[in-house]
Amino acid sequence: MEMTLVTLADEYYSSHDFKHLRDETKRHYQYLIDAVQKTTVDDVVLGEITFTDITTKQAKLSYDQWCDRGISFANHTLGAARMLFNYGIRMEHCSINPFSVVRRRATEARKVVWTREDVTKLLDTAYSDFSTRNIGLIAHMAYQWCQRVGDMRVLTWDRIDFEKRRVTILQSKRNAQVELPIDDDLYDMLVQQEQDFGFQPYVAPRPEPQKGEYIPYSIYKLPLYARKLMDDAGLSSDLRLSDLRRTGTTEMVEAGVSIGQIMSVTGHANPQSVKPYLKNTYRSAESALTARKNT
Repeated sequence: MEMTLVTLADEYYSSHDFKHLRDETKRHYQYLIDAVQKTTVDDVVLGEITFTDITTKQAKLSYDQWCDRGISFANHTLGAARMLFNYGIRMEHCSINPFSVVRRRATEARKVVWTREDVTKLLDTAYSDFSTRNIGLIAHMAYQWCQRVGDMRVLTWDRIDFEKRRVTILQSKRNAQVELPIDDDLYDMLVQQEQDFGFQPYVAPRPEPQKGEYIPYSIYKLPLYARKLMDDAGLSSDLRLSDLRRTGTTEMVEAGVSIGQIMSVTGHANPQSVKPYLKNTYRSAESALTARKNT
């Protein structure tokens, strides 16, 4: 029996490799692999044909299609396709990975930062409606603690110490752990949130249960919901929730916070990683010249 991309994926989902992934990672891979399967190239749906018949040309054309949905999405999807074919090679279903020769496109480094007025508009709009409150809280935490939206999306209550007003965050990207204080405004919001959602593990899950279970916003659906919220708040289409970590970190730089202290907040292990946040701004220049004058 010939094996299609769909049957290969089903075998992978039953494998030891897949079963030992985190639940969130499983959902992430399934979303991307589903996108690969649904891709149509030269009037052929990739998921419906014998996967060993997929050519490098079809792989390249598929990647070009994914790029139309965004370079980041395309690169993640390409990674999932490569991973699936590598599984097929390990299981001796095939000997060639057509996606391995496709070149990734580089994503241009974003430099967008929010103004404090933008942040206030977002939070005021989000917190005024129960259906968007949890998105607002995710944004609030990402901005206040200078953390990635993805980590705030899956933050759990056991990471918050209300007595000490402290949060312990294990960052998914670098596996770094940071301990951060909770300021008064965010503390009050978290107390209210714990009263409403403390019966389940996630701090800011989707407000409506899915099949009787409260789950985090998915990594792909959250930006879509956030975009509508930002439109309702009258914010620029150039802004993204992911910019909030950069915004908070840039504010620390402008306030004259040392790189070592910034790293203790952001979790960076190398000072070089902080350099993209070092900007030539009037505020930082004024602070530097004032400090020079006062020495």
